[in-house]
Amino acid sequence: MRMMKVKGLNIKGKLFSLDKPVVMGILNVTPDSFYADSRQRNEATVIKRIETIISEGGAIIDIGGYSSRPGAAEATPEEEWSRLKPALKILEDGFPEIPVSVDTFRADIAKRAVEEYGVSIINDISGGAIDEKMFGTVAALNVPYILMHMRGVPQTMQQYVHYGDLPEEVMLYFAEKLQMLRLLGVKDVIIDPGFGFSKTLDQNYELMGYLNNFSVILECPLLVGVSRKRMIYSLLDSTVEESLNGTTVLNTYSLLNGADILRVHDVKAAVEAVKIVDKLKG
Repeated sequence: MRMMKVKGLNIKGKLFSLDKPVVMGILNVTPDSFYADSRQRNEATVIKRIETIISEGGAIIDIGGYSSRPGAAEATPEEEWSRLKPALKILEDGFPEIPVSVDTFRADIAKRAVEEYGVSIINDISGGAIDEKMFGTVAALNVPYILMHMRGVPQTMQQYVHYGDLPEEVMLYFAEKLQMLRLLGVKDVIIDPGFGFSKTLDQNYELMGYLNNFSVILECPLLVGVSRKRMIYSLLDSTVEESLNGTTVLNTYSLLNGADILRVHDVKAAVEAVKIVDKLKG
C-alpha cells in the first residue's frame, strides 16, 4: 500500500505541521547576495529583518552566509561562520520560538550551527556533493535536511546544463540521494528542485511544469525557491527589483502543484498567496 505524503517535520522533538504550506523567510548575511535589498549588514538590520519575517507570517527563517548566485565569489569557512555567528546568536537569544534553517554546504558549519545555536534545519544546495561529510553529519545531528538539486558549485553550476531528460534525471538524483540518507537514518528530508541552479531559463520552466510529480512520487515535503530569480526577470525583460509579481505568480502555481514550503524574500506576499490558495482548495 502506498504511504501517505509526510505532513510534518520533527523539529527539536515537536511536530512542525505542514498540513498547510508555510513560508520560509530569507535572512541574508552575505555582502553579495543577488538581491541587494535582502542583504543585512549589521545587528540592527538583522533584528529588523527577523521581526519583519515573523510579523508578516513567516514560519521558518533561512539564514545564509555564502552567496550561491551564479559566479559568486567564494567565501572561506572562516568567513562564512563569521557572518553567520552574530545573527545566529541574535536568533537564539531573542527569537527562540521560530525554527531556523542554515543555508550551508559545509558539514562543520552545519554541526556548529546546530550544536552551538540550536539551529533546526540544514539547507544544503549541493545535496551532499561538495562536502562528503554532510550526510553523516546531518544523520548524527538528527535534524531535518533540505536536499537540493545542483551540479557543480555556485561558481561553475551554469556550465552543467546539458541533460538528456531533465525531469527524469532530477528525479533519479533525488531517489539515489534519498536512499543514501535513509540508510544513514535521516528521517526528515525536504526536496528542493533547485530552480536557478545548473539550469537554463527554459529548463527551469520545464521543471516547474513537472513539480507535482516530486511530491507525489518521492513522498517528501517539497520546498520551492524561486523568489526574484533570473528565471523571472529574464523572461519578463525586467529587473530583480521588479520581480515580486512574477514571484507571486510562480509561488501560486507551486502551491497548486504540491509545494509545502515557499522560500522567499517577500514574506507578506507569499503568506497571502498561501491563504488564497488554501481558500480555493476549500
